[in-house]
Amino acid sequence: MAEKNDIIKRLRRIEGQIKGIQKMIDEEQFCGDILIQIAAVRSALNNAGGLILENYMHKCLIPNTEGQVEEEDLNKLIDVMLKYTKQR
Repeated sequence: MAEKNDIIKRLRRIEGQIKGIQKMIDEEQFCGDILIQIAAVRSALNNAGGLILENYMHKCLIPNTEGQVEEEDLNKLIDVMLKYTKQR
């Protein structure tokens, strides 16, 4: 439950950052400052995603493997990681 609350808090903070970026664009602020804020949001999303991925491994993958990692389970993890790290 603590992990869930932490992730929700992070996502709300990211939502606030996005709204701030929208306001910066509306106010026609300096593009460099906007890009810095976009980079900060990207970093925050990557951190939240990392927590979710870690949670997936600890709570979904490992308990289902009963201590033995099968190739199918490993392939599921690889698939999730590839989708998560896909940039475009």
